[in-house]
Amino acid sequence: MRSLSRRTEWAIVAAITIVAAVLRLWQIGKVPPDPFYDAAVRSMTFSWHNFFFGAFEPGASVSIDKPPVDLWLQVASVKLLGFSSTTLKLPEALAGIVSVPLLYEAVRRLWSPVAGIAAAAALAILPIEVITSRSDTMDAVMMALLVLALLLIARALETGRTRWLLGGAAALGVAFDVKLLESLVALPGLAALAAVGMPGSVPKRAMQLAAAAGIYVVVALAWLTATLAVPSNDRPYAIGSTNGSAWNAAFVFNGKDRLSGKSPEPQGTVYEPGHVYPTATQAERDHIPIVPASATRLLARIGPLSGQRLGMEILIGLILGIPALFFGMRAPPVADRLRRAPLGRVAGASGPAAATPPEATDREPPQEPPAAGADVADPHGDPQVPLRIRRATAAGIGLWMLTGLVLFSHMARLHPRYVEGFTPAVAALLGIGLAWASAPRGRARLVALAIAMVVTAYYAERLLYGTESVWWVVLAGAVGALGAALAARRTSAGRRGLLGAATLACALVAVLAVGVKTDIRAIRDKISAAGFVGQLPGDVQRSLSAYLKANNHGARYELAAESATQIGSLIVQDAKPVVVLTTYNGRVFTSVDKLKHMIAAGQVRYAYLSTFCGRKASSVNAACSAPVVWIRAHGKDVSSEAGLKNHRVLYLLPGAKP
Repeated sequence: MRSLSRRTEWAIVAAITIVAAVLRLWQIGKVPPDPFYDAAVRSMTFSWHNFFFGAFEPGASVSIDKPPVDLWLQVASVKLLGFSSTTLKLPEALAGIVSVPLLYEAVRRLWSPVAGIAAAAALAILPIEVITSRSDTMDAVMMALLVLALLLIARALETGRTRWLLGGAAALGVAFDVKLLESLVALPGLAALAAVGMPGSVPKRAMQLAAAAGIYVVVALAWLTATLAVPSNDRPYAIGSTNGSAWNAAFVFNGKDRLSGKSPEPQGTVYEPGHVYPTATQAERDHIPIVPASATRLLARIGPLSGQRLGMEILIGLILGIPALFFGMRAPPVADRLRRAPLGRVAGASGPAAATPPEATDREPPQEPPAAGADVADPHGDPQVPLRIRRATAAGIGLWMLTGLVLFSHMARLHPRYVEGFTPAVAALLGIGLAWASAPRGRARLVALAIAMVVTAYYAERLLYGTESVWWVVLAGAVGALGAALAARRTSAGRRGLLGAATLACALVAVLAVGVKTDIRAIRDKISAAGFVGQLPGDVQRSLSAYLKANNHGARYELAAESATQIGSLIVQDAKPVVVLTTYNGRVFTSVDKLKHMIAAGQVRYAYLSTFCGRKASSVNAACSAPVVWIRAHGKDVSSEAGLKNHRVLYLLPGAKP
């Protein structure tokens, strides 16, 4: 394919970035918020103590279950621009947008400019990434940091400078501070990229990698370590932990328990494998549970993590990316290197080919052909990228992709937003594969492209249940890509570059058309990747807030909440301290004796209890905990007085004056 000027490359990337911005920012304020994290953002604005610890409620009795690094960005956003649904999501949207040019630059340095452009387009359109970037969770920021780490390591491979490698390690460490173990999906691949691709002797590389590992550990554990400098009685209790420690919440609740499926979160309904949803909206699909763990889970036809949102790019990326990486790792034959070398560059050649133009004599001395396996350019991509870096890219991107596929295909408890841990690898692999297959030479490329286009058309028809016209766009793109590729093999060398570009453009249309349609529908249906933990019904929240404001008589706490995750949207609205009775799994946080003391001191008057303890009492059910049972037994039900439709949800606490 004809090489592009840097100005043209960046013009294309700018256009792709604008598309990414439109998809992530259009009507973003209408996307439903995440009350759990938004309550923390609201609470963190009250003091530096709350800000540092990620306090869940303004009284800072408990904190969120993760380091609050991402929430710091949201606090800055709402402080600068005001507290709103849009400003809460703005840092995530901007992270998703900036990831597009960053990924282009990284893949350009690791493979080729064409691969970088295709990867940027793939990431810009990828529906699961668009949906996550439009949500107020921290996954998009973590993903952007992973891409930044990839770019910094790519610079380290080019220059051999340790500072770039350390910068990449630091970025990866900050990604851990943002989303903990989810960021570790990229760690094996990025480590392999650096280990294989750094130039220099083995001892030098070992020292560089050891320094990078040290920087990573220091940065990754910086916030968790800093919390230990504050006395335990001044630290909020980390929600999800078994002992109040942020370390426990990070590595047990968000680590071991997540991987094993021991989650206190609602599990949803049972997946119905025989049910067909040919006309489901994106909103309806979002309420279909993710299919059970299996090797084909990420290629499912339905659900919030369906082929429409992720599987298409994974499947075609594997079909084209695997052979692209394989051929890219191979050293070109000596005969091919000699044939591609400029005139006069081959020492010892005789005849006209040996004549070196006078104007070239002072520019570069004659060079011998490189030995097989040396650090040479490779004909399967940008000739400026050394084979050493190509092999490192194959190892790094391949391992990153493999780690994500294995983990997310078999993870017991999976949220769609978790796959942000490897979406950059998906887009990069697809971009590399499309760039390789669209080059107008080689039978293997043509065969791979033909297989990919046939699979694209068939898979799209399956995903769309044959009911949507966008399939014809997919088919047209697939036919156009194959037609342009065949024409390139039968035309003059001067036109092959244009036909190669046409092949790539048509292939991108075929592969990304379903994604574009999914993006548009997700925007229309206001789809979010958030979990909506703690969202009260609108009428309940309005009645509850109004009644408490009129009857709290100056109590410090607005109310006592049955669970830490039950009352988030009320905290967002009223921004008042709340007494948390239990944390996850019904673990008692405020004992009956402590609650009695607070009532006697006039600090709290009411309790909101929204669930009930059934006949089969469970130790992990908040409704069966000692303080909740005591309130129901001795408190006064004032639900009707507060205008609530349901009874036995709002109680005047025992001992509180009417």
